[in-house]
Amino acid sequence: MLGKGDHHQPQEEEEDTGGVVKLISAEGFEFVIDKKAAMVSNTLRNMLTSPGGFSETRQGEVRFPEIPTHILEKICQYFYWSLHYSSGKETAEFPIEPEITLELMMAANYLDT
Repeated sequence: MLGKGDHHQPQEEEEDTGGVVKLISAEGFEFVIDKKAAMVSNTLRNMLTSPGGFSETRQGEVRFPEIPTHILEKICQYFYWSLHYSSGKETAEFPIEPEITLELMMAANYLDT
């Protein structure tokens, strides 16, 4: 996650992946992540790039009233992990605590991640 003034190198699809996105958990906790990281999720990609004028596209924030904070945090970690290891040049196992497996799988299924 980046603070103000931090940035990554420009990408080819800057208009689609530049900037940040705010993901809001069921409890109202806000995660501000790189839009490129959010695009790991096909559901978020569709919400954020849809030409239909959806509020998520305009405001750059998505509320998840059914996803608790601890699960959304793990999902955000996965987005960055996925970006880092997507090239296949190096590999590492993504750690998942057994007690959150079911909730995490349901959220990942919804997010098409």
